[in-house]
Amino acid sequence: MTQAGLETHGTAARMLAALVALAAWAGIAVHFHALADGPATWPAALWALAGYLTITTNLLVAIVFTGVVIKARFATPWLLGATLLNILLVGVVYGLLLQGLKELTAGSQLANILLHRVTPALTTVFWLAFVRKGTLTWRAPFVWALYPLFYLAYALVRGATEARYPYPFIDVARIGWEQTLANSASIALAFVAAGEVLVWLDRRLGGKTSS
Repeated sequence: MTQAGLETHGTAARMLAALVALAAWAGIAVHFHALADGPATWPAALWALAGYLTITTNLLVAIVFTGVVIKARFATPWLLGATLLNILLVGVVYGLLLQGLKELTAGSQLANILLHRVTPALTTVFWLAFVRKGTLTWRAPFVWALYPLFYLAYALVRGATEARYPYPFIDVARIGWEQTLANSASIALAFVAAGEVLVWLDRRLGGKTSS
């Protein structure tokens, strides 16, 4: 096939991709509006949003799936796999560690549903239905892990500077460095393990049984 062998250029695939991108863009916009509608200025609201893995990952989803819609060459099976794994991380971590910790307003609740539930679910459906299988390697999850590791470093530096951490499981001021690093290592190991499962599924669906 042409253009990196993608199967994502058909009408049905691009329609679903548009829905995924719309959900991600809308979730970010609703969350921004909920912050900017309060005492925060627009720049302050943008800066606050930029501190959360949920937002940066949904931005990744929005950009990648907008790329699918316009048939951009960067929207490869490798990048779509990375996007899927990272947005699943967002959904799972929220569901297991964060859900119910904060009371949400109407706008924040809608954003929460879009960013933590809708985009992970739709991205999964798209990957299963339309992304060409059998192209991923066992090394891919280790490369994909660079993104959340980079975010972790960014969040810790920003948290130390602002004395405010985005998530309780990396709140050094409250739980200390030892527990923060232990929590981060556990999540990182789970991420890579889930990535290897995704590669296994990709190879099985793609008819590959060897490395």
